[in-house]
Amino acid sequence: MKNPVIRLYIPVAAALLLTFAGTARAQYKPRPLNDPATGESFHIEVGAGFWNPSSDIVVASSGSGALSGIAGSQIDAKRDLGFQDQRFPEFQLMLRPAASHKLRFQYIPIKFDASATLSQSITFNGIRYTVGLPVNSTLDWKAYRFGYEFDFVRKNKGFAGFILEAKYTDVNVTLASPLQTEFAHARAPIPAIGGIGRVYVVPNISITGEVTGFKLPDSIDNRYGAHYVDVDVYGTVNFTNNVGIQGGYRSLDMGYLVKQDTGSFLLKGIYFGVVARY
Repeated sequence: MKNPVIRLYIPVAAALLLTFAGTARAQYKPRPLNDPATGESFHIEVGAGFWNPSSDIVVASSGSGALSGIAGSQIDAKRDLGFQDQRFPEFQLMLRPAASHKLRFQYIPIKFDASATLSQSITFNGIRYTVGLPVNSTLDWKAYRFGYEFDFVRKNKGFAGFILEAKYTDVNVTLASPLQTEFAHARAPIPAIGGIGRVYVVPNISITGEVTGFKLPDSIDNRYGAHYVDVDVYGTVNFTNNVGIQGGYRSLDMGYLVKQDTGSFLLKGIYFGVVARY
């Protein structure tokens, strides 16, 4: 015959076990299958930051009017004009009318100012600047991006998509000496296409990479040509769905040929910023 204490213990233990199991089930709330990662639920995203790139800039501007036909020198902005690397602000806006559709805008005002004494003679806009001449120079480059993004793959841990955009470039270069002031101005929309991918390593930290580019070969018309390649890799830490910080590395390579005027701009470096969403 079983011990009466044991007979009493068995149903009590079973009742306690069922009670604890029910409590555990009530406390455990698995992540819903359709719950996006932190920072992916928004309709408007605004970002601002600072970019600290190194620069490699070369420009040439030929003469016009009475000076037409005088080829311009290949002017290295650092070597010839004394440009120094600068820090630039950047601003971006993203509108998301639907889960997979995004309208993108970005603006980076890029400006260099320098004063130098020429160590070699240069020709700019048909005017010759001789060795030893003091020159004040300015490069004002307004870089705009207007784009559309479609994410053809969307998962809780990331997405992949393609980007169509127009990169509107407005570049103005001015050289001023005690004898003469000249400037060259180039502006044009440049179409670009590319892709973007994002992976969440944990629910609130992501790594994103995107590449867009375009090339107009001068073989079509040897008076005109252009290229634009933009590579951006960055990480985002989202404190909430509405606020996060970003840090990344960006390379922007742009060049143009318009008749005898040319420009080559390569900027690359790290940046940091904040994003806010609604």
